[in-house]
Parts: sequence; C-alpha cells; structure tokens
Amino acid sequence: MRCDLSGKVCLVTGAARGIGRAIADRLAANGATVVYTDVDAAGAREAAAAVPGAHGRGLDVTRTDQIQETVDGIVSDLGRLDVVVNNAGINTLAHRVTVDEFPREEWDRILAVDLTGLYEVSRFAARAMRARGAGRIINIASIAGLVPLRLQCAFVAAKAGVVNLTKAMALELGPHGVLVNGIAPGSTLTEGTRKLFYGEDGLFHDSVKSMLAHVPLGRPGTVDEIAVAALFLADPENSYMNGHILTVDGGWTAGYAREF
Repeated sequence: MRCDLSGKVCLVTGAARGIGRAIADRLAANGATVVYTDVDAAGAREAAAAVPGAHGRGLDVTRTDQIQETVDGIVSDLGRLDVVVNNAGINTLAHRVTVDEFPREEWDRILAVDLTGLYEVSRFAARAMRARGAGRIINIASIAGLVPLRLQCAFVAAKAGVVNLTKAMALELGPHGVLVNGIAPGSTLTEGTRKLFYGEDGLFHDSVKSMLAHVPLGRPGTVDEIAVAALFLADPENSYMNGHILTVDGGWTAGYAREF
C-alpha cells in the first residue's frame, strides 16, 4: 500500500523495535518526516538513523514533562504535528496469574504505560492538532481489549480502556478536524511474543498450537501487517473514518475457528 504523506510530521511512540518501528518505517517510506521515540533512547536513535530525514529521541510516556517537551519540540523544530501513533506498551512475563494473585505494583506499572501514558501523549498532541484544525491520532490497542484473555488482567483492562478512550476522543476531537482511530492486533511476531510463545524456549511455547487453532489463518501476524493498517489510518484520503477500532488478527475474534 502506498499513500502520499509528503510534508506530514509523525510521532510514533515505542518505535525502537517491533510494531512501533515497523509503523514508523512505513510512514517514512511514504514521505512523512517521522520522529521515532522510545524509552530506549539509544534504540530510537538507531532506528531513526536508518531512515533519511527521521529523528530519534528518548521518551518515557509515564513522564509528563518529557511528553510535553517532545511535542513542543516537534512543533517548534518541524513546524507541525500531523499524526501521532500511540504504540508504546508493555505486558508482564513473570505474572501470568489469576486476578486474586496479580500484584498491585504490576497492575500500576502496566496501566501507567498502556493507558495513562497513551492519554498523556494524546492530550498534548491534541492541543497542537486542534490549533491547526487537523490531525490523526492512532492508538494501538489489542484484541485483548475486545475479547478478554486469561491471566493478564492488567493488560486486558488497559487495552479495553484504550478502545473506549479512542472512541471518546473521536467524539471530542472530530469536530476540530482531528480523527482518532485504533488498531487491535492479534498475536503478532515480536521480540516479546517470541519470549512468550514463538521461540523454542518461550514460556508458553507448548500452547502455541492450541492458541493458533483459534486463528483462521493459522499463524501470527507480522509487524508489517500491523504497519499497513496504521498507514491506512494515516492516509489523508481516508478522511471519514473516526472512532473506529481496526482489528488485524487473522480472524481470531471473528468467531469459533475450530470444532468443539
């Protein structure tokens, strides 16, 4: 897929690797000036260095001061902010337990990044976009925010929050020319999912076959397949989609994919 993002300035969080980097790369390949940000500042700069005209910088989405500095700096240095992709997110590897055993500190850690961090980036970005009367905010949710999964209550709660926050923002910002949509990926091949499932030494490698039995396509997605969805939402010609959650999951949530 190709679109014309010439002259557009995009901010992608969590862009040092995985889905975030694939999205940032795809936006840049279609003409945008992209600011790669990540709590891993060196990783963000390394990713950006591979893309002509891109910028890389550290950003911890739990730090309001860093968010404001980043957004203000983009507007000051690059003149505008057209697209924000809220991709930064975390889950837990060590605490795959039921809610009665789930540690409060782990709950707070995940919500701070996956939901509150997204809210903070969005509110500063929205101010800049409203001032120009145009913009796109694209939130990376998860199918876990649509259909809850077991043993990850904080991640499920955070991503469900992202789904409805996306819709609430669409209602509020749409009248000001700012379109807000989300993407709900299914299981996607990343460094994190390799540690959990797809690597030979993954914590839950034995359950991969059972999990993929629910996916009609029979495989996990790729980061590039998620990036194409983000590009579609960023495309200037896609001008009437607002408040939508685009599910990219190989059909996982479409219905029962196997016999019982």
